[in-house]
Amino acid sequence: MKKILVIAALMLGFAAAAIAQPRAVGLKLGWGAEASYQHTVKGADFVEATLGLNDFTSFNATAIYNFMIAQPQWTDKGEWGFYAGPGASVGTCMLKDRSYFHLSAAGMVGLEYTFWFPLQLSFDIRPQLGVWTGGGQSGFYFGGWCPALGVRYRF
Repeated sequence: MKKILVIAALMLGFAAAAIAQPRAVGLKLGWGAEASYQHTVKGADFVEATLGLNDFTSFNATAIYNFMIAQPQWTDKGEWGFYAGPGASVGTCMLKDRSYFHLSAAGMVGLEYTFWFPLQLSFDIRPQLGVWTGGGQSGFYFGGWCPALGVRYRF
């Protein structure tokens, strides 16, 4: 019984710690449109997960751990942040009536500004290096150099 109580208390503590961290939800527009979710994990570092349509023919899911490299004090109000980090991406694509699957390593470099009210703007680039397969073929690809603008509600 004591073990169950200890486990329940630990789970409650971890859940409370996760809820207490700053989060942001919104949209990213670049080569396509993506729903974006950010969750701060350690200090100013954060995980960003996106789901969306890239170039409007492919579905893509990406998760990236971003390290906050610098937070310059360029303005009196709000916060600036320069970040970069590694991650992974998975998705599907339809080209010429054929379906393709891709799996890739992704990276992100970006700049964000969080206003003094709960709005966050970001500008980033997310290159990807991976493999694709479909239609009886497979290969490697390197892409994702299209910049994206993010608009998020921070809470």
